[in-house]
Amino acid sequence: MFGRKKEEPSAQAVVDQAQAAQEPGVGKGAPTPKRKDQEAARKRPLVPTDRKASKEAERVAVQDQRQKMRQALDTGDEKYLPLRDKGPQKRFVRDYVDARFSLGEYLMFGALLFVVISLIIPASSSQITYVLIGFWIMFLAVFVDVFILSRKLRKRLGEKFGEVERGSVWYGCMRALQFRKLRLPKPQVKRGQYPA
Repeated sequence: MFGRKKEEPSAQAVVDQAQAAQEPGVGKGAPTPKRKDQEAARKRPLVPTDRKASKEAERVAVQDQRQKMRQALDTGDEKYLPLRDKGPQKRFVRDYVDARFSLGEYLMFGALLFVVISLIIPASSSQITYVLIGFWIMFLAVFVDVFILSRKLRKRLGEKFGEVERGSVWYGCMRALQFRKLRLPKPQVKRGQYPA
């Protein structure tokens, strides 16, 4: 009759039909399944039936991923490193920076020392001027060191890879300003062991 809708097959029935169509005996001679049948077979509920178990499984998966990332930051395993540390150019930059001595490693110690000395020496004293000048000289020396590092990195990356990946030189300069033992991923080379 007019107006009656055909009953649509259930999702389980469609899945059963799809599995039957994929049996090895059918081959290429079988008709292609209709689009609505394929879509119905792929339908899954948006909200899982057991929310508590689903949430627990997701929490365990996230925790496992974080653990792998932490371990990769210690060992340098490329597979699980964060996106900012991945790639052959970033590895080369890390190894190059870790192999050299950088003044920037000690900038934070110098700043802390300046703060302590400025608390001890009164601001009206003429000695505070020498402390301030010493701090600015150290800051300028770190700036020159980082500038030289950036030029060397750009040259070495160009020689080895042909093209310098965007952000690689900046990545190396920021790494050079961190204290060696606090760098992540941890240094994989000793001082003086420059990458080839």
